[in-house]
Amino acid sequence: MSVDAAQTGQLLTLLTIAFALGLDAFSLGIGIGLKGIRKLDILKLGAVVAAFHMLMPLLGLAAGQAVSGLLGSVATKAGGLLLLLLGGHMVYSSLRREPAVQFDHRSPLGMLLLALGVSIDSFSVGVSLGMFAADLVMTVLLFGFLGGTMSITGLLLGRKVGSGLGEYGETCGGAILFAFGVMFLL
Repeated sequence: MSVDAAQTGQLLTLLTIAFALGLDAFSLGIGIGLKGIRKLDILKLGAVVAAFHMLMPLLGLAAGQAVSGLLGSVATKAGGLLLLLLGGHMVYSSLRREPAVQFDHRSPLGMLLLALGVSIDSFSVGVSLGMFAADLVMTVLLFGFLGGTMSITGLLLGRKVGSGLGEYGETCGGAILFAFGVMFLL
């Protein structure tokens, strides 16, 4: 396999994972947007989500690289299992449809909690990617860009439409992560 093919494969994998993680932010955005949100708050929340989608995988990548050095050949299986569990949990949570706790998304604490909530998955994925020696800059930029963009898109869409599309975003994102976990385990 040539270096270009390997880099293209890594880019496609990272894009797919970033998209799957962004679906969580997208579904959250739709939910908040359906309740009504100002355009300035959309930009603020999108920026905070993007920042957390960059910070959390950085922390996860660092942890994953440390674990990879300790585990050696077991690292790939551990990363696959982590993605499998994470994706399964996302699907399970979305299908349970428990009512979410209500709080002010415009407050600094509210934005922080929302961004952390949708970005915590990025930490776990970062751990897995750290075990696979993924390109750090590309990973962080893709996760941040897609997380922020999908958050803003969800907020704008939720603001415009009154349908319940948001509940399917987390299920789809979880299914994609689950599939990647299965691929890494095989």
